[in-house]
Amino acid sequence: MLIYFFILSVMFFASVFIYSSKYKHLLVMFLSLEFMVLVLYLLMMFYLTEYLSEFYMSMFFLTFSVCEGALSLSLLVLLVRSYGNDKILIFDNLW
Repeated sequence: MLIYFFILSVMFFASVFIYSSKYKHLLVMFLSLEFMVLVLYLLMMFYLTEYLSEFYMSMFFLTFSVCEGALSLSLLVLLVRSYGNDKILIFDNLW
């Protein structure tokens, strides 16, 4: 169990590093954000199966992560239609 926690922690921090280092490309940022959500979901499932027998929290988490994915995809499509690519040259485009 400890090795799974270590591997998932490394995966989470790798996705945080990618998220912070590739801040100019929205597609890579959103993919790393979804990867963070996936790792957090796996950590939560390991915790729930080990200590609790209740899985309702996982359904709420999946619901919010699907909404986050849909919002990020719609924002990406909006920016690609407006500017032609997903590269952010200035951060004033988002506001």
